[in-house]
Amino acid sequence: MPYNGASNGSGASGAGGGGATIVVTEGPQNKKIRTGVQQPGENDVHMHARDVLHKICHPHGQVLRIVIFKKNGVQAMVEFDNLDAATRARENLNGADIYAGCCTLKIDYAKPEKLNVYKNEPDTSWDYTLSTGEILPKPPLLGPGAAFPPFGAPEYHTTTPENWKGAAIHPTGLMKEPAGVVPGRNAPVAFTPQGQAQGAVMMVYGLDHDTSNTDKLFNLVCLYGNVARIKFLKTKEGTAMVQMGDAVAVERCVQHLNNIPVGTGGKIQIAFSKQNFLSEVINPFLLPDHSPSFKEYTGSKNNRFLSPAQASKNRIQPPSKILHFFNTPPGLTEDQLIGIFNIKDVPATSVRLFPLKTERSSSGLIEFSNISQAVLAIMKCNHLPIEGKGTKFPFIMKLCFSSSKSMNGAWNNAASEGMIEKENEVDTKVDIYN
Repeated sequence: MPYNGASNGSGASGAGGGGATIVVTEGPQNKKIRTGVQQPGENDVHMHARDVLHKICHPHGQVLRIVIFKKNGVQAMVEFDNLDAATRARENLNGADIYAGCCTLKIDYAKPEKLNVYKNEPDTSWDYTLSTGEILPKPPLLGPGAAFPPFGAPEYHTTTPENWKGAAIHPTGLMKEPAGVVPGRNAPVAFTPQGQAQGAVMMVYGLDHDTSNTDKLFNLVCLYGNVARIKFLKTKEGTAMVQMGDAVAVERCVQHLNNIPVGTGGKIQIAFSKQNFLSEVINPFLLPDHSPSFKEYTGSKNNRFLSPAQASKNRIQPPSKILHFFNTPPGLTEDQLIGIFNIKDVPATSVRLFPLKTERSSSGLIEFSNISQAVLAIMKCNHLPIEGKGTKFPFIMKLCFSSSKSMNGAWNNAASEGMIEKENEVDTKVDIYN
């Protein structure tokens, strides 16, 4: 599902931008503006970044020259034929989003008054006053690697997405989001270093605008892979972007969570994003519950795929109305557990506690009236702290979808899968804080 076109952002810092942030130099007003275009994607199609810049800037005046630099991402300087055109571009595009809710542009005047382009090169520089391939007698003033340092912008992988080709151009000159790119399947289990992840970002649509937040979404998608960052979009309510640890985790989420029902009448839709990673948002806006719209989860101990050994103990299951709970206090009763879910307004229909294999924690199954309620229960109650008798720190209850089709015979199913022993052995060490 694409975004609804481009829109003016709430600020010009670029902190909320994902893959295309325009940073600027400081200096006196002149007819040339300096931009830094940082885009994820394929490394061999920077020519499309130039085309996009021209289409964005051209409605505001005649563009004479564009020079692109490959340093700290892809940056660019755009020269207009007069100061008024540069001023119009700055006033109309500064703070605008190339994609709704992300890719915020930041534009300011640059110090050099003129760009010297030695030769038209699609991926580095272009003089629109020259014929294609025409060579000037002087070397270029600016070229690859000659960019000025950005103003506090994070470092990005210098790539441009293949699906910028053919992307729709909004009437304002800004691009609408193209279709997502399906990532590869060879990503490692743990987090891929920033700038190297391929297709590790997904779009999540259909979230309840009034009640959803980053933690609730984390509680659901963490069942299918590590979660790095979550960002809710301000311009499209009920929509979030999630950076997972690798492309495989995104594929799992799309496979198991796309079009699942949530709560009463809700439905989540998940799709691949064009972006490889999400940039940090310095000043995120607040969601209706007053929680921040952006959150970092890279260091969260609630991620369940942090090592191959830990990842091997996760059973990837599609949503079901029966949940497996573990890492709960050893003295927890069925009535107490039902009361916990009632408080969160996700009432359960039945609970089964597994026989204790260790005195360190308890586990079992809990059933809900339907899948949508079970999904909502995971979003609200996964990683919920539960006080235990005689313990200094609370137990962090963990939930996941169960492979059991019914509560009858559930103990046999759990034992045959090694569910109790494996999960209690690992997760109590991780989440009972000492």
